[in-house]
Amino acid sequence: MTSLDSLAGTASAGTLYGIGVGPGDVRYLTLRAAGLVRAVDVVAFFAKKGAQGNARRIVAPLMGEGRTELRLEYPVTDEIPARHPDYQSQIAGFYRESAERLASLLKQGRSIGLIAEGDPFFYGSFMHMWRRLATDFPVEVVPGVTGMSGCWTRANLPITWGDDTLAVLPGTLDETQLVDRLRLTDAAVIMKVGRNLGKVRRAVEAAGLLSRAVYVERGTMQDERILPLAECGEPAGAYFAMILIPGQGRAL
Repeated sequence: MTSLDSLAGTASAGTLYGIGVGPGDVRYLTLRAAGLVRAVDVVAFFAKKGAQGNARRIVAPLMGEGRTELRLEYPVTDEIPARHPDYQSQIAGFYRESAERLASLLKQGRSIGLIAEGDPFFYGSFMHMWRRLATDFPVEVVPGVTGMSGCWTRANLPITWGDDTLAVLPGTLDETQLVDRLRLTDAAVIMKVGRNLGKVRRAVEAAGLLSRAVYVERGTMQDERILPLAECGEPAGAYFAMILIPGQGRAL
């Protein structure tokens, strides 16, 4: 019988692995991702101050005792608007210092698995490490199930049909921009809802899409919450929340 480890392969010395760990349920990891989490010398992860870190929580069932871990703690997350100069300055410095810490370990020949919720190349902090380190060290990116894919599956919501176009929009956009882009697409996923929930709801309604919009919070996780956006009256949503607007193309 073929073992999980033989299917997933081994970790190479001095290599950085960007490991997509999916939307929240550990069972959605690929064989390669699960094997690497177990095989790398160091498991690294980003986390908010005072929090475990969602990616780290996801892989907890795969982590044995005595594993070497590297916690990379954000100096700021959603306390300051992302476009504010203070936010950009602090985050840029943090990414630079994080890359230096990873580089130091890679130079020692350690293999590092930097785990990322969803897919590493989709709104992921891993991309900032990849941009700084990929020219100097071997890097392998392991794709993962995106948060939006996990959410529309849990919501039992086919997102696109036939020739439908799909727009993925950050909720941090200006309200007018959101309305304009929503009016140009057949289906939409709005990410980074959080504190932008009120603004996003107004934009969806202004675009005439409120009746089709679904709010998904912590999709695939234990405390998952799914309901029509029209019934979601609170001014802010959870950090791990998104809005899905399915297309209405011709179903054969």
